[in-house]
Amino acid sequence: MSAPRTALLALGDDALVLSHRLGEWAGHAPVLEEEVALANIALDLLGQARTLLSMAGDEDELAYLRDEREFTNVQLVERPNGDFAHTIARQLYFSTHQELLYQRLAEGGTADGGLAALAAKAVKEVAYHRDHAEHWTLRLGDGTDVSHERMRIALDGLWRYTGELFQPVEGLAVDWDGLRGEWTRRITAVVERATLSLPQGPQSSPWAAGAGRQGVHTEPFGRMLAEMQHLHRSHPGATW
Repeated sequence: MSAPRTALLALGDDALVLSHRLGEWAGHAPVLEEEVALANIALDLLGQARTLLSMAGDEDELAYLRDEREFTNVQLVERPNGDFAHTIARQLYFSTHQELLYQRLAEGGTADGGLAALAAKAVKEVAYHRDHAEHWTLRLGDGTDVSHERMRIALDGLWRYTGELFQPVEGLAVDWDGLRGEWTRRITAVVERATLSLPQGPQSSPWAAGAGRQGVHTEPFGRMLAEMQHLHRSHPGATW
């Protein structure tokens, strides 16, 4: 049995959009080592996106010819890079979620053998992505006063986008509440080790409206999409 197209597009769009965001660091990373690390993570995600989108249809058409409202990625992955701390906070939140989700899909959270096989392979890549984000969260949080404050601002600023990560996706037989609980425990442990804390109080609860999955995106996404699709739309049918 094949996974519903809804699930393939949701996971594929998440990977594609975050891959593009990380690729924007090319030539702008704070140190050369991070130039390579972020590029490698972006390529891993691009590989996942290609496989998932090709399972849903023509990968090029899905990436380059859909309009903004047709993309179903969560809003977290489309948020601008900001400073390096914002990129790390975004990666920590998302890769921890992706690793836990793919573990569950590999263990039977989908009836699609192809998706389960992809999840089993990708979870090894994502474990590195999560480890990289954890390393930098600890380094920035427990570093200088300036790096500590920037990491705190990044974690707080992106927190409200995390609730959407646990919006059920059609075709994925996952205990979303259990996934959220384990994600919260892991994130809390890392943040506390970094001498930081997650937002508290009613105004800091994650926003879980699921708007990205419904095709409603934040304003910066339109600009990012126009840049990503420009070459393909400018030269339709071109081959290289």
